[in-house]
Order: sequence, then structure tokens, then C-alpha cells
Amino acid sequence: MQRRSLLLATGLLAAPVIAGAQDFPARPIRVVVPYAPGGQSDTVMRLLIPRISEFLGQNIIVENRSGGGGTIGAGIVANAPADGYTLFFENFAFAVAPLIHRGLPFDYENAFVPIGQAVALPYILVTKRDYPARDVAEFIAAVKARPGFTCGTPGIGTIGHLAGALLEMRAGIKMEHVAYRGGAESARDVAAGNIDGAIGTVNSFAPVIQNDRARGIALTSGERRGSFAHLPTLAESGFQGFDLTSWNGLFAPSATPAPIRARLEAALRHATSDEPTRQRLAASGNDVVTESAATFAERIRKDRDLVRQLIRETGLKIE
Repeated sequence: MQRRSLLLATGLLAAPVIAGAQDFPARPIRVVVPYAPGGQSDTVMRLLIPRISEFLGQNIIVENRSGGGGTIGAGIVANAPADGYTLFFENFAFAVAPLIHRGLPFDYENAFVPIGQAVALPYILVTKRDYPARDVAEFIAAVKARPGFTCGTPGIGTIGHLAGALLEMRAGIKMEHVAYRGGAESARDVAAGNIDGAIGTVNSFAPVIQNDRARGIALTSGERRGSFAHLPTLAESGFQGFDLTSWNGLFAPSATPAPIRARLEAALRHATSDEPTRQRLAASGNDVVTESAATFAERIRKDRDLVRQLIRETGLKIE
């Protein structure tokens, strides 16, 4: 023991390091995106890849494994070795999935550890251009006075669906939910006057609002964001604490060693701090977020708690 201590002190014997952490990564990293190529999550991840790869000195390979509302891809990562070489890039569905998918062969809430959030994607409440409302107060009054308001969303269990249910509960109104397969479809129907309004991503509705074919009423996020920062939020329009915003973030299997997680977090922060990358993300409707893994974990916890509350208090069916 004394001889080993002497060798360590003189530098003749290397101090032990956590296995796999010091030389990580030694080979390309696979990032599973649980949606089809060209979708919002896939686009964001591919915009981040050049700077993440630059920081880590390794190639990043995207593997699109769609299906099951994101659970197919999640299962692949949950069962992968916890060595940092298989990661998961997911959106707000990550917070909702364990509440609506039963009988999965893995524990959704404990199988992953957050690496970091990359972007936030604000949602917006809109109406068709001739609906008699120009702000939140007028909107609530009009919905109460004219029953049967049809509200499109990108689908069941999405931010749009949840925000609509929360608004109904908080404002004491009733809307008819119309679920679409995506935000672009609902935007077209609002512009055509086929439905009264919708709640969807700002990038889905920006073209029809800018062309005066729909009217923006308010953002569902807790604070004003992005290109529609001139619009108020529902939170500042009388619904304190209203904060539903989609996001994209990076995850690893929960047993991934802390030093490897820290290096991945630093790589993601390097990408989201790069100005050209930030501009490209903003051009696709995203707000870049550069926060710690711990802050991101707290965001997910709050989102999941809110969904639980909505299900409990409204009887909302999102399966």
C-alpha cells in the first residue's frame, strides 16, 4: 500500500478514473428520434448535430423509429446500454406518455435521465379572421355567448389539446375539440373558415396570421416568446400560472454515469450557444433554451403534474 501511494505521488502510476468517462466518446453516438424524418423533432436534432459533433469529436447518427406515440423509440433507448452511445431526442410527449400508455415493458418515468432541453416551441390560440374577438376577454365572452366553438388541435394528447382543456376549466367555457393529424391541417381549416379557431404551434399558424387569414389571440406559454412576443399570454390575461409550452430535449438511459452525462450536457450547450445554429432554429419557429439538466428535469416534472391534474379534475380522455 505504501509503495502504491508513493508511485501515485510521483506520477509513475496513473490515478484511477471512472471507466469509459475519460475517453468518451470513442465511437459514433446514436440518437433515436421517435418520429418520421422531416418532422419538427427530427429537424431540430439535425440542426444541432454539427456543433454537438464538433464538441465531442465524433459523428452523431440519427435513427428515426416512429410509432406508438414515441414509445417505440423510447423502448429502444430504455433497453440500450447506459454508456452514452444511445440517446433519445423527444418532445413534450415524453411528459405525457407514462400517463396514457399502459402496460409498457419499461418504466417510462425512471428509465431515462434528462441531458438538457434544446428548444421551446410556443403554442398560440387563434380564431378565424371574422370571429368576434380580438383579445382574451372578448374571446371568452364570445365563446360563452355563442356555444359550439370548434377548436382544432394537432391531435389528442398534444399541447393544443391539453391547453384547450385547461382553458375550458379555468375560464368556465366549453369548446368542441377537433383533433387533426398535425398543426398544418388545422391551420388550413381555420384559414378557410371551416372551424372557429385552434391551438397549435406558432410556426404552423404564422403564415395564415401574417396573411390576415386568421387572428392570433394569445400564447399558451408562461411568458411572451419569439416572433409573436407582441401577443399577450393567457397567464397575463387573467389565468395566472397558465404555462403549456412544447419542447425538445435530449435524454440518456438512467444509469448513464454522471461524467458522461455532464459531457453530453456540455456538448448540447455548445450547440445551443452557437449563434448560426440559434438563427436556424429560430427560423423554424423554435426558441433556443440553454439551461441545466436539473432545470429541464424540473420542467418535465411540472408538465407531468399539470397533465395529471387535468386528467383528475376534468376527466380528460387522452388515450
